[in-house]
Amino acid sequence: MPEPEKKRADLLIIDDETEHAQVMCEALIRVGHKCDVAYSLADAKDRLRGKRYDVIVSDIMMEGRRDGLEILRLSRDMDPQPPVLLVTALNDVPTSKQAMLDGAYDYIVKPLDLDEFRSQVNRAVDKAALQKQNSAMSAQLVGGAFEGIIGTSASMRHVIQTARQVAASDIPILILGESGTGKELIARAIHAHSRRRKQQLVPLNCAGLSESILEDELFGHVKGAFTGAQTDREGRFEFADKGTLFLDEIGDMPGAMQAKLLRVLENGEVVRLGSNAPIQVDVRLISATNRDIEEMVKDKHFREDLYFRIKGVTIQIPPLRERREDIPLLLYYFLKQSSERYKKNIEGIKPSVHQALMSFSWPGNVRQLKNVIENMVVLSPEGEIGPEMLPRELSNRGSTVVGGVNHLAGLTAEQVEREHIRQTLEMVQGNREQAAKLLGMGERTLYRKIKDYELGDAGL
Repeated sequence: MPEPEKKRADLLIIDDETEHAQVMCEALIRVGHKCDVAYSLADAKDRLRGKRYDVIVSDIMMEGRRDGLEILRLSRDMDPQPPVLLVTALNDVPTSKQAMLDGAYDYIVKPLDLDEFRSQVNRAVDKAALQKQNSAMSAQLVGGAFEGIIGTSASMRHVIQTARQVAASDIPILILGESGTGKELIARAIHAHSRRRKQQLVPLNCAGLSESILEDELFGHVKGAFTGAQTDREGRFEFADKGTLFLDEIGDMPGAMQAKLLRVLENGEVVRLGSNAPIQVDVRLISATNRDIEEMVKDKHFREDLYFRIKGVTIQIPPLRERREDIPLLLYYFLKQSSERYKKNIEGIKPSVHQALMSFSWPGNVRQLKNVIENMVVLSPEGEIGPEMLPRELSNRGSTVVGGVNHLAGLTAEQVEREHIRQTLEMVQGNREQAAKLLGMGERTLYRKIKDYELGDAGL
């Protein structure tokens, strides 16, 4: 595979020594960056008013003043703030160190070691690119999230649109999806946008509960109804009165309880265990299951009449492996959330880690992704998360990786590259910007290779 292309950036060089400014500029142009040069504070201000720069390199002392510190102050008003690299004389290093506490990215001492200078600037360019990406992700979250539901894929936009449309009504909702896809999150979002939002959403997971326990949980009991029933207790239906009841994993409900639940849904009355007095309740029902409930109905494992009662509107949540274009936004969200929670200064993840996370099959879906990110944040030092932090199931991915490369043995390098590009485009559903990042190449290069390899429809 080709070597990853170096990031190209727009840089501003500020130095009142013309020759020194030109030397810095030429050193950076040689590695592919674009440079503008300013020879005074006033000139720099004019440049900054007319153009946004990725990185600023400024001498501290110009015309006998510490004008570089003024440049740093001006940079703090920019959004996002570009990394500022200060160039200083040996006797002014303490000033540079203080400037770093005030927000400067780094400093370098004259005379310049050009190789080290280029390395420092390239690190600043990487930081600027990460800041830009985080800013874009943050804007997407603010503009597109619906009560914490994150996703811009077509399938998730449909889920969110349906949830918004049904929220205002009292129609029963059946949410289908694999474990970890966020079924309860959808239920809570619907409740939060319903007319019942000032009342409670009461959840109950039906999985693993016996008929007697489930009946007591749903309908409650009166004192003396059974051994240990020392007081009256209201069930979930009563507790959710005027609000929403969320029955998770309803497909695991025992058959006898299905009949009792159907009766409550038909007449709106519950009878506590040990009592004969019906209690009227007003509850909106949202149900969820990770089972193929239609198949269960056909096999007589789930009552057909109850199925039709609970499926007023069905919302199908796709597994994460079928909406990979949502993974970058989820990564950013969970990184930010976990970094704030554990007070860690995590700036992002390295490209190799990003690629591993994008290519994993995620059998545990969003819940598994969240746990992986949280664990990496807790265990990582500050800065970018590297591949050494990947859990074993991702670092030794084997058959869990989408695609696989064993079938590529014996192919030419060009054939291998073509297949790698094709699979990556397919994985991100044709999103060429994401594909270019994962492949470590510029978008223009990717477009050219797509044309050369006749991959125009790949992943679309």
